[in-house]
Amino acid sequence: MKITLNRINDDFLFECTNSQGNSILLDNTSQPGAKGVSPMESVLMAVAGCSGIDVVAILKKQRQEITGFQAEVEGERVPVEDAKPFKSIKVKFLLEGNIDPKKALKAAQLSFEKYCSVSKTLEPNVEIGYEVLVNGEKV
Repeated sequence: MKITLNRINDDFLFECTNSQGNSILLDNTSQPGAKGVSPMESVLMAVAGCSGIDVVAILKKQRQEITGFQAEVEGERVPVEDAKPFKSIKVKFLLEGNIDPKKALKAAQLSFEKYCSVSKTLEPNVEIGYEVLVNGEKV
């Protein structure tokens, strides 16, 4: 796996591109007019995307009918010397459709305990929690 990063303005705007030519913009969001997401926001997005792919894949295999899927991710950061790494990350899955709530909860559990490479990478240093809501009801 390889990405390239190219600076595309005179400040902090970077384009990151994968080997298939897909890209995202990273920027210093503490500056006005930022045109990309911060690198730390991209970490939260990676957790959401990785676990989201897992949950959807597991539920599809179980023939659950997903009509809506959303994830909200919040990260708590703490100062460590001059950096502010994540201390904890909480993921909330909001699913809609004809979905067995127990299957949805199990899918999330499997993602974080077994499949999600992003959360597994962070896990030794970051506490990762999750909750699941199906059709507005907490599971």
